[in-house]
Amino acid sequence: MEKLTVAASLRGLSAAGTTYARQMEKAGFDVGLYKPEGSDGQTPHVRDEIYVIATGTGMFHCAGEGAAFASGDVFFVPAGIEHRFVDFSADFSTWVIFLGARPKT
Repeated sequence: MEKLTVAASLRGLSAAGTTYARQMEKAGFDVGLYKPEGSDGQTPHVRDEIYVIATGTGMFHCAGEGAAFASGDVFFVPAGIEHRFVDFSADFSTWVIFLGARPKT
């Protein structure tokens, strides 16, 4: 069994001085924690993804639609679709689950 916690993952992000860190990688998916500071500058990804809101509140915009979010909410974003988090609280963080194998670079 493997277990991830929000608290430990947030400490890792803080120590690394980054807004995203992969926490688990398997053959068909990987899981990371994302905590943007101030604004969300991400661009569309090449894999489908699932966001599970870990902490905080705000708005999520995806493919021209917007929805309020809070801890525990889940969003699915197909590969290649424009999306971003806006007007989020200072404590906002989200688990990011990328589906499928990570592309070779």
